[in-house]
Amino acid sequence: MSKRDYYEVLGLGKNATKDELKKAYRKLSKQYHPDINKEADADEKFKEITEAYEVLSDDRKRTQYDQFGHADPNQGFGGGADFGGFSGFEDIFSTIFGGARRRDPNAPRQGADLQYTMTLSFEEAAFGKESTIEIPREETCETCDGSGAKKGTSAETCSHCNGTGQLSVEQNTPFGRIVNKRTCHHCNGTGKSIKHKCATCGGAGKVKKRKKINVKIPAGVDDGQQLRVPGQGEPGVNGGPPGDLYVVFHVRGHEFFERDGDDIYCEMPLTFAQAALGDEIEVPTIHGKVKLKVPAGTQTGRKFRLSGKGVPNVRGYGQGDQYVILRVLTPTSLTEKQKELLREFADISGDKPDEHEESFFDKVKRAFKGE
Repeated sequence: MSKRDYYEVLGLGKNATKDELKKAYRKLSKQYHPDINKEADADEKFKEITEAYEVLSDDRKRTQYDQFGHADPNQGFGGGADFGGFSGFEDIFSTIFGGARRRDPNAPRQGADLQYTMTLSFEEAAFGKESTIEIPREETCETCDGSGAKKGTSAETCSHCNGTGQLSVEQNTPFGRIVNKRTCHHCNGTGKSIKHKCATCGGAGKVKKRKKINVKIPAGVDDGQQLRVPGQGEPGVNGGPPGDLYVVFHVRGHEFFERDGDDIYCEMPLTFAQAALGDEIEVPTIHGKVKLKVPAGTQTGRKFRLSGKGVPNVRGYGQGDQYVILRVLTPTSLTEKQKELLREFADISGDKPDEHEESFFDKVKRAFKGE
Protein backbone atom coordinates (compact mmCIF):
# COMPACT_ATOMS: atom_id res chain seq x y z
CA MET A 1 0.00 0.00 0.00
CA SER A 2 1.43 3.42 -0.99
CA LYS A 3 2.07 5.98 1.70
CA ARG A 4 -0.17 9.02 2.05
CA ASP A 5 1.28 12.46 1.45
CA TYR A 6 2.79 13.72 4.73
CA TYR A 7 1.11 17.12 4.38
CA GLU A 8 -2.23 15.38 3.83
CA VAL A 9 -1.65 13.25 6.96
CA LEU A 10 -1.28 16.42 9.07
CA GLY A 11 -4.06 18.26 7.20
CA LEU A 12 -1.77 21.09 6.07
CA GLY A 13 -0.56 22.69 2.85
CA LYS A 14 3.04 22.61 1.60
CA ASN A 15 3.62 26.18 2.82
CA ALA A 16 2.85 25.25 6.45
CA THR A 17 5.11 26.89 9.04
CA LYS A 18 6.88 24.99 11.81
CA ASP A 19 4.38 26.33 14.34
CA GLU A 20 1.48 25.08 12.21
CA LEU A 21 3.17 21.67 11.88
CA LYS A 22 3.65 21.49 15.64
CA LYS A 23 0.05 22.47 16.44
CA ALA A 24 -1.34 19.97 13.93
CA TYR A 25 0.86 17.19 15.30
CA ARG A 26 -0.12 17.93 18.90
CA LYS A 27 -3.81 17.85 18.05
CA LEU A 28 -3.70 14.67 15.96
CA SER A 29 -1.28 12.76 18.19
CA LYS A 30 -3.54 13.33 21.19
CA GLN A 31 -6.58 12.30 19.14
CA TYR A 32 -5.08 9.03 17.91
CA HIS A 33 -2.65 8.06 20.69
CA PRO A 34 -3.26 4.36 21.55
CA ASP A 35 -3.47 5.19 25.26
CA ILE A 36 -6.49 7.40 24.53
CA ASN A 37 -8.05 6.16 21.30
CA LYS A 38 -9.15 2.52 21.39
CA GLU A 39 -10.16 2.29 17.72
CA ALA A 40 -8.62 -0.63 15.84
CA ASP A 41 -6.54 1.56 13.51
CA ALA A 42 -5.53 4.21 16.06
CA ASP A 43 -2.03 2.77 16.50
CA GLU A 44 -1.32 2.82 12.75
CA LYS A 45 -2.68 6.37 12.41
CA PHE A 46 -0.55 7.53 15.35
CA LYS A 47 2.58 6.03 13.73
CA GLU A 48 1.68 7.67 10.41
CA ILE A 49 1.20 11.07 12.11
CA THR A 50 4.49 10.74 14.03
CA GLU A 51 6.41 9.74 10.90
CA ALA A 52 4.98 12.68 8.94
CA TYR A 53 5.89 15.17 11.69
CA GLU A 54 9.41 13.79 12.12
CA VAL A 55 10.12 14.32 8.42
CA LEU A 56 8.44 17.71 7.95
CA SER A 57 9.80 19.24 11.18
CA ASP A 58 13.38 18.51 10.07
CA ASP A 59 14.54 21.10 7.50
CA ARG A 60 16.86 18.69 5.65
CA LYS A 61 14.34 15.85 5.54
CA ARG A 62 11.53 18.21 4.51
CA THR A 63 13.57 19.63 1.62
CA GLN A 64 14.35 16.11 0.45
CA TYR A 65 10.71 15.05 0.78
CA ASP A 66 9.44 18.13 -1.10
CA GLN A 67 11.80 17.25 -3.96
CA PHE A 68 11.51 13.46 -4.11
CA GLY A 69 8.39 12.57 -2.09
CA HIS A 70 8.50 9.05 -0.65
CA ALA A 71 10.96 7.84 -3.30
CA ASP A 72 14.55 7.08 -2.31
CA PRO A 73 16.67 9.85 -3.92
CA ASN A 74 19.74 7.61 -3.74
CA GLN A 75 18.29 5.16 -6.26
CA GLY A 76 19.26 5.89 -9.85
CA PHE A 77 16.71 6.35 -12.64
CA GLY A 78 13.63 6.50 -10.43
CA GLY A 79 14.51 3.76 -7.96
CA GLY A 80 15.83 0.85 -9.97
CA ALA A 81 13.60 0.74 -13.05
CA ASP A 82 14.33 -2.00 -15.57
CA PHE A 83 16.10 -0.68 -18.68
CA GLY A 84 16.54 -3.70 -20.93
CA GLY A 85 17.87 -6.01 -18.23
CA PHE A 86 19.61 -3.32 -16.16
CA SER A 87 18.53 -3.11 -12.52
CA GLY A 88 19.46 0.57 -12.17
CA PHE A 89 22.26 3.12 -12.45
CA GLU A 90 24.80 0.96 -10.68
CA ASP A 91 24.37 -1.83 -13.25
CA ILE A 92 24.89 0.59 -16.14
CA PHE A 93 27.89 2.15 -14.39
CA SER A 94 29.30 -1.29 -13.70
CA THR A 95 28.89 -2.38 -17.33
CA ILE A 96 30.31 0.72 -19.02
CA PHE A 97 33.12 1.47 -16.59
CA GLY A 98 34.23 -2.05 -15.78
CA GLY A 99 32.50 -2.63 -12.47
CA ALA A 100 34.42 0.01 -10.51
CA ARG A 101 31.49 0.63 -8.12
CA ARG A 102 31.06 -2.89 -6.79
CA ARG A 103 30.14 -2.95 -3.10
CA ASP A 104 32.04 -5.32 -0.87
CA PRO A 105 29.41 -7.63 0.70
CA ASN A 106 31.71 -8.28 3.64
CA ALA A 107 32.39 -4.61 4.41
CA PRO A 108 31.31 -3.39 7.87
CA ARG A 109 27.88 -1.72 7.86
CA GLN A 110 26.05 0.21 10.54
CA GLY A 111 23.00 -1.41 12.12
CA ALA A 112 19.47 -0.09 11.66
CA ASP A 113 18.03 2.65 13.90
CA LEU A 114 15.09 1.90 16.20
CA GLN A 115 12.22 4.08 17.45
CA TYR A 116 10.33 3.95 20.74
CA THR A 117 7.36 6.14 21.75
CA MET A 118 7.26 7.14 25.42
CA THR A 119 4.25 8.77 27.12
CA LEU A 120 5.04 11.34 29.83
CA SER A 121 2.88 13.29 32.25
CA PHE A 122 2.94 17.09 32.12
CA GLU A 123 5.22 17.27 35.16
CA GLU A 124 7.57 14.49 33.99
CA ALA A 125 8.15 16.37 30.75
CA ALA A 126 8.79 19.61 32.65
CA PHE A 127 11.26 18.23 35.20
CA GLY A 128 12.73 15.22 33.38
CA LYS A 129 13.24 11.75 34.80
CA GLU A 130 15.18 8.54 34.45
CA SER A 131 13.28 5.60 33.07
CA THR A 132 14.04 2.02 32.12
CA ILE A 133 12.42 0.95 28.88
CA GLU A 134 12.29 -2.45 27.23
CA ILE A 135 12.58 -2.77 23.46
CA PRO A 136 12.63 -5.77 21.11
CA ARG A 137 15.75 -5.79 18.98
CA GLU A 138 18.23 -8.13 17.34
CA GLU A 139 21.28 -9.12 19.33
CA THR A 140 24.43 -10.90 18.22
CA CYS A 141 23.97 -14.64 18.75
CA GLU A 142 26.12 -15.66 21.72
CA THR A 143 26.24 -19.31 20.64
CA CYS A 144 28.09 -18.63 17.39
CA ASP A 145 29.40 -15.11 18.19
CA GLY A 146 27.47 -13.79 15.21
CA SER A 147 29.06 -16.03 12.58
CA GLY A 148 25.88 -18.02 11.95
CA ALA A 149 27.91 -21.23 11.83
CA LYS A 150 27.71 -24.17 14.19
CA LYS A 151 30.24 -24.16 17.04
CA GLY A 152 33.54 -25.56 15.78
CA THR A 153 32.76 -24.73 12.13
CA SER A 154 32.99 -21.55 10.11
CA ALA A 155 31.42 -19.92 7.09
CA GLU A 156 33.01 -20.64 3.73
CA THR A 157 33.42 -18.52 0.64
CA CYS A 158 30.38 -18.85 -1.60
CA SER A 159 31.35 -21.08 -4.53
CA HIS A 160 28.82 -19.45 -6.86
CA CYS A 161 30.03 -15.84 -6.61
CA ASN A 162 33.55 -16.50 -5.22
CA GLY A 163 32.85 -14.25 -2.25
CA THR A 164 31.87 -11.17 -4.27
CA GLY A 165 28.18 -11.39 -3.39
CA GLN A 166 27.32 -10.83 -7.07
CA LEU A 167 26.70 -13.01 -10.12
CA SER A 168 27.70 -12.00 -13.64
CA VAL A 169 25.05 -12.42 -16.33
CA GLU A 170 26.07 -11.91 -19.97
CA GLN A 171 23.50 -10.28 -22.24
CA ASN A 172 23.27 -9.19 -25.87
CA THR A 173 22.02 -5.62 -26.22
CA PRO A 174 21.95 -2.96 -28.96
CA PHE A 175 25.21 -1.74 -27.41
CA GLY A 176 26.86 -5.12 -27.85
CA ARG A 177 27.57 -7.99 -25.49
CA ILE A 178 27.65 -6.74 -21.91
CA VAL A 179 27.92 -8.18 -18.42
CA ASN A 180 25.20 -7.38 -15.90
CA LYS A 181 25.89 -7.78 -12.18
CA ARG A 182 23.16 -9.16 -9.91
CA THR A 183 23.03 -10.07 -6.22
CA CYS A 184 23.99 -13.70 -5.67
CA HIS A 185 20.83 -15.53 -4.62
CA HIS A 186 22.80 -18.44 -3.17
CA CYS A 187 24.36 -16.35 -0.38
CA ASN A 188 21.97 -13.35 -0.49
CA GLY A 189 24.87 -11.07 -1.34
CA THR A 190 26.98 -11.93 1.72
CA GLY A 191 29.66 -13.77 -0.22
CA LYS A 192 29.61 -16.54 2.38
CA SER A 193 28.12 -20.01 2.54
CA ILE A 194 27.23 -21.74 5.81
CA LYS A 195 26.98 -25.50 5.52
CA HIS A 196 26.50 -26.22 9.22
CA LYS A 197 24.18 -23.55 10.63
CA CYS A 198 24.01 -22.53 14.29
CA ALA A 199 20.99 -24.18 15.95
CA THR A 200 20.27 -21.09 18.04
CA CYS A 201 20.03 -18.46 15.29
CA GLY A 202 19.50 -20.69 12.26
CA GLY A 203 22.51 -19.20 10.51
CA ALA A 204 21.41 -15.58 10.80
CA GLY A 205 24.05 -14.69 13.40
CA LYS A 206 21.42 -12.68 15.31
CA VAL A 207 18.56 -13.48 17.67
CA LYS A 208 15.53 -11.44 18.78
CA LYS A 209 15.64 -10.34 22.41
CA ARG A 210 14.00 -7.79 24.67
CA LYS A 211 16.61 -5.32 25.85
CA LYS A 212 16.26 -3.10 28.93
CA ILE A 213 17.75 0.36 28.44
CA ASN A 214 18.07 3.16 30.98
CA VAL A 215 17.03 6.49 29.46
CA LYS A 216 17.71 9.87 31.06
CA ILE A 217 14.98 12.27 29.92
CA PRO A 218 16.10 15.92 30.10
CA ALA A 219 13.92 18.52 31.77
CA GLY A 220 11.79 20.53 29.36
CA VAL A 221 11.05 18.00 26.62
CA ASP A 222 7.90 18.79 24.67
CA ASP A 223 5.31 16.76 22.82
CA GLY A 224 6.70 15.34 19.55
CA GLN A 225 10.36 15.87 20.42
CA GLN A 226 12.77 12.96 20.34
CA LEU A 227 15.89 11.86 22.17
CA ARG A 228 18.75 10.04 20.44
CA VAL A 229 20.34 7.23 22.44
CA PRO A 230 23.57 6.38 20.58
CA GLY A 231 24.46 2.75 19.96
CA GLN A 232 21.19 1.25 21.19
CA GLY A 233 19.76 0.32 17.80
CA GLU A 234 20.24 -2.91 15.87
CA PRO A 235 23.76 -4.41 15.92
CA GLY A 236 26.07 -3.67 13.00
CA VAL A 237 26.86 -6.07 10.16
CA ASN A 238 30.33 -7.56 9.66
CA GLY A 239 31.68 -5.73 12.67
CA GLY A 240 30.07 -2.41 11.82
CA PRO A 241 28.80 -0.02 14.53
CA PRO A 242 25.29 -0.46 15.96
CA GLY A 243 22.45 1.87 15.01
CA ASP A 244 20.85 4.39 17.35
CA LEU A 245 17.62 4.41 19.33
CA TYR A 246 15.26 7.37 18.96
CA VAL A 247 12.81 7.92 21.82
CA VAL A 248 9.82 10.00 20.67
CA PHE A 249 7.89 11.74 23.47
CA HIS A 250 4.12 12.04 23.78
CA VAL A 251 3.22 14.44 26.60
CA ARG A 252 -0.24 14.16 28.16
CA GLY A 253 -2.20 17.37 28.66
CA HIS A 254 -2.87 18.86 32.10
CA GLU A 255 -6.30 19.71 33.49
CA PHE A 256 -5.26 23.11 34.85
CA PHE A 257 -2.03 24.14 33.09
CA GLU A 258 -1.49 24.65 29.37
CA ARG A 259 1.98 24.75 27.86
CA ASP A 260 3.23 26.86 24.96
CA GLY A 261 6.93 26.25 24.37
CA ASP A 262 8.65 26.90 27.70
CA ASP A 263 5.79 29.05 29.04
CA ILE A 264 2.80 27.85 31.07
CA TYR A 265 -0.69 29.40 31.08
CA CYS A 266 -3.49 29.00 33.60
CA GLU A 267 -6.73 30.70 34.62
CA MET A 268 -7.56 31.75 38.19
CA PRO A 269 -11.03 32.68 39.48
CA LEU A 270 -11.71 35.94 41.31
CA THR A 271 -14.83 36.98 43.17
CA PHE A 272 -16.42 40.24 42.23
CA ALA A 273 -15.30 41.73 45.56
CA GLN A 274 -11.67 40.64 45.04
CA ALA A 275 -11.61 42.12 41.54
CA ALA A 276 -13.20 45.37 42.62
CA LEU A 277 -11.33 45.91 45.92
CA GLY A 278 -8.06 44.11 45.19
CA ASP A 279 -6.57 41.15 47.08
CA GLU A 280 -3.56 38.83 47.42
CA ILE A 281 -4.25 35.33 46.13
CA GLU A 282 -2.36 32.02 46.00
CA VAL A 283 -1.58 30.63 42.56
CA PRO A 284 -0.44 27.01 41.92
CA THR A 285 2.62 26.51 39.73
CA ILE A 286 4.58 23.37 38.85
CA HIS A 287 7.20 24.69 41.29
CA GLY A 288 4.77 25.18 44.18
CA LYS A 289 2.30 27.83 45.32
CA VAL A 290 3.13 31.55 44.97
CA LYS A 291 1.43 34.78 46.09
CA LEU A 292 -0.03 37.14 43.49
CA LYS A 293 -1.12 40.67 44.35
CA VAL A 294 -4.32 41.60 42.50
CA PRO A 295 -4.81 45.38 42.22
CA ALA A 296 -8.21 46.97 42.81
CA GLY A 297 -10.34 47.33 39.71
CA THR A 298 -8.91 44.26 37.97
CA GLN A 299 -10.91 43.28 34.89
CA THR A 300 -11.67 39.73 33.85
CA GLY A 301 -9.13 38.42 31.35
CA ARG A 302 -6.22 40.44 32.73
CA LYS A 303 -2.92 38.57 32.44
CA PHE A 304 -0.10 38.48 35.01
CA ARG A 305 3.42 37.12 34.48
CA LEU A 306 5.22 34.96 37.04
CA SER A 307 8.87 35.12 35.99
CA GLY A 308 10.78 31.85 35.93
CA LYS A 309 7.79 29.70 36.91
CA GLY A 310 7.50 27.96 33.57
CA VAL A 311 9.32 24.97 32.07
CA PRO A 312 13.13 24.67 31.91
CA ASN A 313 14.45 25.00 28.36
CA VAL A 314 15.41 21.53 27.12
CA ARG A 315 18.70 22.89 25.73
CA GLY A 316 19.58 24.66 28.96
CA TYR A 317 18.73 28.21 27.82
CA GLY A 318 17.05 29.46 30.98
CA GLN A 319 13.48 28.90 32.11
CA GLY A 320 10.04 29.88 30.85
CA ASP A 321 7.42 31.96 32.66
CA GLN A 322 3.91 31.29 33.91
CA TYR A 323 1.07 33.53 32.80
CA VAL A 324 -1.99 33.81 35.02
CA ILE A 325 -5.25 34.95 33.43
CA LEU A 326 -7.77 36.18 35.99
CA ARG A 327 -11.41 35.35 35.50
CA VAL A 328 -14.04 37.23 37.50
CA LEU A 329 -16.87 34.88 38.49
CA THR A 330 -20.34 35.53 39.77
CA PRO A 331 -21.66 33.99 42.99
CA THR A 332 -24.25 31.24 42.76
CA SER A 333 -25.78 31.32 46.24
CA LEU A 334 -26.88 34.72 47.52
CA THR A 335 -28.86 35.79 50.55
CA GLU A 336 -31.75 38.20 50.07
CA LYS A 337 -29.63 40.97 51.56
CA GLN A 338 -26.81 40.28 49.08
CA LYS A 339 -29.27 40.23 46.19
CA GLU A 340 -30.74 43.52 47.33
CA LEU A 341 -27.30 45.12 47.53
CA LEU A 342 -26.33 43.80 44.09
CA ARG A 343 -29.56 45.08 42.55
CA GLU A 344 -28.85 48.45 44.08
CA PHE A 345 -25.29 48.32 42.76
CA ALA A 346 -26.52 47.29 39.31
CA ASP A 347 -29.00 50.15 39.26
CA ILE A 348 -26.20 52.59 40.06
CA SER A 349 -23.47 51.18 37.76
CA GLY A 350 -25.36 49.18 35.16
CA ASP A 351 -23.12 46.15 35.78
CA LYS A 352 -24.44 42.61 35.49
CA PRO A 353 -22.45 39.57 36.70
CA ASP A 354 -21.47 36.94 34.09
CA GLU A 355 -22.32 33.24 34.31
CA HIS A 356 -19.56 30.73 35.02
CA GLU A 357 -18.96 27.02 35.01
CA GLU A 358 -18.96 25.48 38.46
CA SER A 359 -16.50 22.80 37.34
CA PHE A 360 -13.83 25.49 36.95
CA PHE A 361 -13.55 25.71 40.74
CA ASP A 362 -12.98 21.97 40.92
CA LYS A 363 -10.01 22.21 38.54
CA VAL A 364 -8.41 24.95 40.63
CA LYS A 365 -8.91 22.98 43.83
CA ARG A 366 -7.27 19.91 42.30
CA ALA A 367 -4.36 22.01 41.06
CA PHE A 368 -3.73 23.24 44.62
CA LYS A 369 -3.85 19.67 45.87
CA GLY A 370 -1.46 18.50 43.15
CA GLU A 371 -3.92 15.98 41.72
